[in-house]
Amino acid sequence: MNKSIRILNFDDSIIKQKKIFLQYQAQIIDLEKIGPAIRLWMNGALRKEIAERLHLEVRNSITFIGSGDFHHISSILTSQFQEPFSLIVFDYHPDWDILPPRYGCGSWVREAFRSNFISKCLLIGVSSSDISTWSIQSGNLASLKNSRLEIYPHTHEPTQVFLEKVPENNSYKREGSFISSRIFWNQLKDKNIPEFFLSLIKSLSTKNVYISLDKDCLKSEASLTNWEEGKLSLDELLAMLKIIKNNCEIVGMDICGDYSKAYFPNKLKALISRFDHPRNVAAEKLPECVVTSTNETTNLKLIETLI
Repeated sequence: MNKSIRILNFDDSIIKQKKIFLQYQAQIIDLEKIGPAIRLWMNGALRKEIAERLHLEVRNSITFIGSGDFHHISSILTSQFQEPFSLIVFDYHPDWDILPPRYGCGSWVREAFRSNFISKCLLIGVSSSDISTWSIQSGNLASLKNSRLEIYPHTHEPTQVFLEKVPENNSYKREGSFISSRIFWNQLKDKNIPEFFLSLIKSLSTKNVYISLDKDCLKSEASLTNWEEGKLSLDELLAMLKIIKNNCEIVGMDICGDYSKAYFPNKLKALISRFDHPRNVAAEKLPECVVTSTNETTNLKLIETLI
């Protein structure tokens, strides 16, 4: 992995973290003017504009993209690779919706899967209601076929699926029929996480790995976001990243989940944001300096672990 870092500045959340710039060389791509139009989802023209601003020679860097509202930028970053690789995603949400919008933070994994170069995707730490009964009906269940996509929640109760074919998959046990299937998830909470994760890494068909990390998979003591609080500890996450580093060739990585207050000139986005974002997130009750310091400390540990 390239030892420099890259910042796609949509919301100033990383720019405020001054210690990063004191310790590491950073390339900053200023995209703040289009940040509000990109937040949550974007159209094809804006997607093309961002792609044209990126440079292939730094695609192997760690790329910070700000709030998790911009996680759909990951589908642009992964599309830069034209050789087989495995995609490993750490996230509280699965981001695999089949519903519109196409270029949204809740559907970027589905969009990234359009690339035939992604041989496999591991979704680690997902524990949101997005994979619960009813909500899972809008997920890309077809991507579970042949275990091309595997989902390993930290904690999640069994899920009922109605009138959908649920493929066999390494990440769960399935019971039932086409009318009604029940998924019993292979949860991380029941395991020695580093040991289990190492077995997953060793089973990959290619050692080229791209990592996408949304820090909402972490407990709030290590990450203050504008989404839900995850269940992974920072130590557990760092241990898994070390396993990837020691056993794989990391071709690139992006990190989101930093905090920024959402601003929407578009009234439709503002309305959807009110319903989509959780209320009473921890970051909104704390001083900005505490939020920035907490996220900065975690980001520095992530960088140190990987490069």
